[in-house]
Amino acid sequence: MMATSGGIVILTEMLSSLPPSERKIASYIINNPEEALTLTAVELGNRSSTSGAAVIRLCKSLNLKGFQDLKLRIAGDLHKTEEVGLRDIEPNEPLLSVIKKMTNNSVQTIRETAELLNVEQLQKVVEKVKNAKSLHFIGVGASSIIAQDAQQKFLRINKNAYAFTDLHMAATQVANTTKKDVVLGISFSGETVEVAKILQLAKKNNATTISLTKYGKSLVTEEADLKLYTSATREPTFRSGATSSRIAQLHVIDILFMSVASLQYDDTVEHLNATREAVEFLSKKGKRSNRN
Repeated sequence: MMATSGGIVILTEMLSSLPPSERKIASYIINNPEEALTLTAVELGNRSSTSGAAVIRLCKSLNLKGFQDLKLRIAGDLHKTEEVGLRDIEPNEPLLSVIKKMTNNSVQTIRETAELLNVEQLQKVVEKVKNAKSLHFIGVGASSIIAQDAQQKFLRINKNAYAFTDLHMAATQVANTTKKDVVLGISFSGETVEVAKILQLAKKNNATTISLTKYGKSLVTEEADLKLYTSATREPTFRSGATSSRIAQLHVIDILFMSVASLQYDDTVEHLNATREAVEFLSKKGKRSNRN
């Protein structure tokens, strides 16, 4: 199944990393999306002072199947209702305004992330995760929180899942993986060296490696057999807070978890009930034992 929107998002997020000729084409499409839909690759190349071959190279750089795939996505974008856009907070922002902005930012980031997910890649990831002997979620800083969330979710459905805040421990664990295991590296930028190196270790053992990053090529994606993407959120002043990017990563993990759970529905319900009862048992007041 091919995605039917997200073309403008992909072009915008990849713009700065594209070669000069491809950047010209991308800029032209962003500024003239309606016109671009009516053009052939050669015509678009002429309009952007490049070439038809450069248009084809652009589609390859965007990880798309071809020019028609890009045009289909752009056509989908043009049929969407207008979005407000991601907005940063201002000094002494009123609380109601902060609520509105943050809600809008989160909703838009989730929508953009959904548009960037490749269903074919996701299907392969779901199958690998479902059949894995063990799952290893690797993240640094804010991404480590996502790794821990993933671990908690999959533990609840009886999967051997691990997440480490200590990367030395993570490397030690991954060094013992096999082809039956899955290692998923999480990095918003995709340039977290430690995460890339741990995926590299996993590949040496023939474990399946998966990346979860913003859209585009990076150190982390280069080490991944399968790639999942989130929207490259624009958080200029408070980017270090990793607000929208965190929401996007959690959304992908939720999609992955629910997809796996759906394929083993009865077992999932059974395991969720068992874990819920175990947690409830801990919170109940037990009877004191009588001692003589």
